[in-house]
Amino acid sequence: IDVSVTGITGTGASGATTVTTNIFAVTVASGTNPYGTGNKFYIDGVVSPTISIAEGSTFRFDQSASSNSSHPLRFSTTANGTHGGGSEYTTGVTTSGTAGQAGAYVQITVANSAPTLYYYCVNHSGMGGTANTP
Repeated sequence: IDVSVTGITGTGASGATTVTTNIFAVTVASGTNPYGTGNKFYIDGVVSPTISIAEGSTFRFDQSASSNSSHPLRFSTTANGTHGGGSEYTTGVTTSGTAGQAGAYVQITVANSAPTLYYYCVNHSGMGGTANTP
């Protein structure tokens, strides 16, 4: 049996699958986004882009770059997260390590019917952007 579904691929006996994780490289540098100019999250080298994280798939945000120090990335259903009056979104989200240190990441397995999410910095307003969940 050959199986090929978005985010999951596998071959062989029934039940044997290999999960592929989509990895985004997160860095922090000065830049300008809709919130203004200052330190911003860069995702794969782009300042605060609108990203798409598909329902049912797993995505890892690698925060091991030293520029992430003191800038833990989190998700919210409110633009700018806790700085915009919202709360942290934790459904399917796991974190590992400390932002800015080797091996640090935030991972999300996007729930079916997940709302539009916004990634933000726990400590600083205006660093993030939008994560659509098609």
